[in-house]
Amino acid sequence: MNTKTIKHFLTACLVGIALCATTVACVDDDDDVPENYYSSTKITAAEFLERRPADFSQFVGILKRTPYFSMLSTYGTYSTAGLLRYTVFAPNNEGINNYLQAHGYSSIDEIPTELCDTIARTHIIKKGAFFTTDIGGDGALPELNMDDRYIVLSSDSDVVNGNKLRIFVNKTAQMVEYDDSVTNGVVHVLNNTVSANSSVRMFLPDKIAADSSLTIFTQALQLTGMADSLMKDIDLSYSCSVDSVETGTMERCTSGGQQYTRTYWVGKRYFRYTAFVEPDSVYHKAGIRNIDDLKAYAKRVYDMTYPEDAGIYDDDFKNRKNPLNRFVSYHLLNRIGQYNSWVPSGEIRKCLNTFDIDAEEYYESMCPGTIMRFAGNSEGLFINRRGVGNRSERGKFIKGVKVLSPSESGSTDQNAQNGVYHYLDDILAYTTEVRDEVLNRRIRIDATVLSPDFMNCNGRGRYGEDILTGFKNKYITDWTCSDETFVGVHSDVLYWWSYQANAVCVSGKFDVAFKLPPVPSGTYEIRLGYTSGDERGVVQAYLNNEPCGIPIDLRVYGGDPNIGAIADTGDSEEDMANDKAMHNRGYMKGPDSWRPGNGEDSMRKLGPLRRVLTTATLDSNKKYYLRMRQVLKEDDKYWSFDYIELCPKSIYASPEGEDTH
Repeated sequence: MNTKTIKHFLTACLVGIALCATTVACVDDDDDVPENYYSSTKITAAEFLERRPADFSQFVGILKRTPYFSMLSTYGTYSTAGLLRYTVFAPNNEGINNYLQAHGYSSIDEIPTELCDTIARTHIIKKGAFFTTDIGGDGALPELNMDDRYIVLSSDSDVVNGNKLRIFVNKTAQMVEYDDSVTNGVVHVLNNTVSANSSVRMFLPDKIAADSSLTIFTQALQLTGMADSLMKDIDLSYSCSVDSVETGTMERCTSGGQQYTRTYWVGKRYFRYTAFVEPDSVYHKAGIRNIDDLKAYAKRVYDMTYPEDAGIYDDDFKNRKNPLNRFVSYHLLNRIGQYNSWVPSGEIRKCLNTFDIDAEEYYESMCPGTIMRFAGNSEGLFINRRGVGNRSERGKFIKGVKVLSPSESGSTDQNAQNGVYHYLDDILAYTTEVRDEVLNRRIRIDATVLSPDFMNCNGRGRYGEDILTGFKNKYITDWTCSDETFVGVHSDVLYWWSYQANAVCVSGKFDVAFKLPPVPSGTYEIRLGYTSGDERGVVQAYLNNEPCGIPIDLRVYGGDPNIGAIADTGDSEEDMANDKAMHNRGYMKGPDSWRPGNGEDSMRKLGPLRRVLTTATLDSNKKYYLRMRQVLKEDDKYWSFDYIELCPKSIYASPEGEDTH
């Protein structure tokens, strides 16, 4: 790797250390490879490896016992499956020898064929060439490897060698050579195999229990029975044809001037989980030395948050209203999220005006009736933070609980067979302060987080390709869909006029209902964020099957007299008067905090709209479903579902007025 490459790589990693960038480098031939990459001349990944037997003879030997050496010999050309590009993490001979020694094999010939297949799939990403300058220093790649596992990067300084930056893959292998571009992708050289430790095959509760720094949380997880809620892995009732998964189909969801967008269907349906956990050292700082101390802490907190339940369920630890049960379950989510998955990051975050608002998202926890606010900024990733950066927000700043990055989390691989856990720097709890102050805000929720299935298959967060991830409509958690409904999650595309650069495409003669995440009890405006278009439909909205006003014509733009959007003039009073007039008609402009393509114009100027669907009193202990039904007879219209907003009366009716962000 040349000097220019090293300098570029170190700069990218240092800048991206907080949250990694996730750009996919798609190159059609070697002539298009950036000059800072080492570019091999018209050779494939397989040829690159085979021409260096002193480094890769062992790995090549393993690959040749599988179908994947032939696959890596295929030149990058267009096919029915799209452009063939691979990212190969190639263990050198030293790395393979380490694997052989650790597993008691004297040579690669003794490795069972099926295990060779697993090793090969673990080290190859089939859909995309990812360079280190694209990825950054901390977090997961936007595509899974061929074994449907995440590749997670972390870094540290090599104090022995002048504090040079070292990059690790899944905590088990160091990159010793990077960005070797080949005609069908890129090769990164490792000094060990990826996830050679068999503990990655543990389910999440067992993985947590195996971590000696988590003894108190492990006891609480077992005592409450919540460990049993984290034991699912794969849905054996689900199936999908290989052709639909590999080559895809064309669905009517316009993008980039095209009438159809290619859809790749989910091949396997997984159940996945994430745990946010406090190490024992965090508990000790708070005076919690054992499980009894944690029980007492949970009772103090949750008796205040739920005074109606105080003292009733104290000894029934598996009851969902027990204080310790609530404490533990508020640490758990029924979806997988790597460190850089929770809020917009990398290239996508550049679209956000971070002076006015942090990168944020909201997720329902496994504690009934509760959500978490995730916020990301230059300081890192936080849960239940109030403020913008390190500044107060409407008079008060609340730090929140920091989620430690992979680089801050030591050498332990935190990925399990069916999930991942992350360390916290403080105690996480659903306190009255969280409920009444942190969450007393406009809650904007991206459509791509409204089902855990959208994340568990890696549909949310794909970047760079204009594609859809298709879902069978009977296999979408928290959604019900008619037989004539198509639902697909669009990949992140910078130029899209949509929040977080993505959307959920709903098409056909659709009739869908999805569960709203729970919010603190109170009165809310429920709003729909969307983009208009001639190919969109007309939809009727319902809240728990009660109609929300008249149907919404998604084909109508903001300048229509019934909406009345007028371009901002720069006169604050005049602009506020137009906002008020629009709101009286049930509409709002898009947020000015999001600038598609990192351009100068925000969504407020470009024209995406918010529709106030209804005002309702919501109870955190009850479930609410928002139903959207296409009222046109045509089956070729669609709805580009961007986000929803649940805005409390304390904000939309505030004397200060609601901000435009």
